[in-house]
Amino acid sequence: MTGHARRQAKLSASLLVLLLVLLAGCARIPTSGPVGKSSEGSAGNLSAPVFLPAAPQPGASPETIIDYFYRAGSGYEDDYAVARQYLTQASSVSWKPDQRALVYREARVVATGTENVYNYELDVAYTVDADGIATQSPEGTIENIPVTVTQVDGEWRISAIPDGTAIAEETFKVIYGAFPIYFYDPSFTFAVPDVRWFIKNKTVKAMTSALLAGPAPYLRGAVASAFPSGIKLARESVPVVSGAAQVDLTAKELMETSPEDRLRMQMQLTLTFRSQPDVVNVELRANQDLVRVEDDGSVLPPVQDKNVPSRQIAISGNDLVRYENNRVSPLPDMQPVSSLNPRLPAESPVSQSAAFLNDSRTTLYSISPGQPARALTTRSTLSRPSFGLNEWVWSAGPGGSGDTEVVAYRPAGIAEGATVPSVTLTPAWLAGRTVKEFRISREGVRALVISEQNGKTRVQVTGIIRGGDGTPRELTPPITLATGSDPDQGAWVTDTTIAVMKGSAASNVTPELLSLASGQPQQLAPWPGLVALSAGNGPEDIYAQSAEGIFQRLGNGWSPQIKGPTDPSFPG
Repeated sequence: MTGHARRQAKLSASLLVLLLVLLAGCARIPTSGPVGKSSEGSAGNLSAPVFLPAAPQPGASPETIIDYFYRAGSGYEDDYAVARQYLTQASSVSWKPDQRALVYREARVVATGTENVYNYELDVAYTVDADGIATQSPEGTIENIPVTVTQVDGEWRISAIPDGTAIAEETFKVIYGAFPIYFYDPSFTFAVPDVRWFIKNKTVKAMTSALLAGPAPYLRGAVASAFPSGIKLARESVPVVSGAAQVDLTAKELMETSPEDRLRMQMQLTLTFRSQPDVVNVELRANQDLVRVEDDGSVLPPVQDKNVPSRQIAISGNDLVRYENNRVSPLPDMQPVSSLNPRLPAESPVSQSAAFLNDSRTTLYSISPGQPARALTTRSTLSRPSFGLNEWVWSAGPGGSGDTEVVAYRPAGIAEGATVPSVTLTPAWLAGRTVKEFRISREGVRALVISEQNGKTRVQVTGIIRGGDGTPRELTPPITLATGSDPDQGAWVTDTTIAVMKGSAASNVTPELLSLASGQPQQLAPWPGLVALSAGNGPEDIYAQSAEGIFQRLGNGWSPQIKGPTDPSFPG
């Protein structure tokens, strides 16, 4: 082979490799139909695909203009410049694409019978509002967007359209990401994540605006923010300069806050920006002037993703025991409760107090070292007890009228025979439902609720609103998590992850991990006969129990631990 031929062969091989790389890169970017080219790029904080949708084509029909306008919603660059080409001049000026995003499984243009008016008919998977709050919808949730078209210089253009965009689900998963913004519990001790969905290239400003706007509805009243009501961004951007996110706030509201509150604001923003690789620190500014934030050590950073102790409480020999390091030992200083046939125990994360149900799950008991067990309530059925803040013990079951009630008791420090402080809540969203599981989150301001009605299960997370003295007052309208099964039990794994399963002694059981930051459940390895589930600190610290003993999650399987203890549960 001549030198020229060898050079030509090398060049051809290089071009082939480059072509294969480019094709592999393109294969990672889903598109929904022929909307033009897409390329990798980043105009903000995280690298994300930049879609380059097609501009309007001459002679396109009204249906095509409407369909391609919404497809062009994937092209968020330059303030949706391509999408605006499908609108009349007046509509292009008035349309606000960032008000909401309808994420659809399927879409089609449907004539309405009114001249020049159509519906863009969507099977909606999610609705994402201007603050990134996502609401899931079951398959078959249809929404119609009314669209009016008119002719401009002989070409069809959209003259009336609601604010917002519609985007295919597979495209949404590429362009948007789930990011937690952070609030505090009312005592400013713990950080509470509030997961939002933002375009990956526009996250720092979007996160800041969402944080200033306050928590999602299910956390409203349950969490606190260091930012005072009414404070806003002084300019419509949050530049990141040499690693510093410059958060420029309205001067009057910022300067009226205390030095402690300003430090808490900075901590809140720092936690929120942790997912942003180019943000190293946060600067507070008042109309562009740097505001000094002093730290004298009096304000502690909030605890994020609070851990629970490594021990578990369980039942063995018809009595309460401690299960830790694959060993069983008696609970310290506890009187025997075998005569009460204990089941489904719980232990306080801050003391040795415990709670449990009887074998028929009709009576809730509490017990403290050196004291006999005391009955807190008796009902036709009760959910496993769970400890929350200030040692309140929670459970749920039917009230006297049959309506579902959530009850909380505070027996800690109450003398034997004295009345135990209690609260009964009857949230409207639980009407007609049977609560299978009610578990307080680690930081104490949220609860996992698994409930059933007519054989259908919901897995939900609600916020707990408390009075000034910490007494529970109300449960907020919850968010609902997607699950691939109808679970009857669950446990917190992290501050954004929950493990659930439907127990069955007679068949294989597949537990799932549900995430507040993902709409897709993650199935764990199936295992025969699982009837109890517990979770400690993180996805590898998950335990399940069958008639064969206790098993711990190990990779994509389960590792046998010990046989004997039943109903294990980490503190909380």
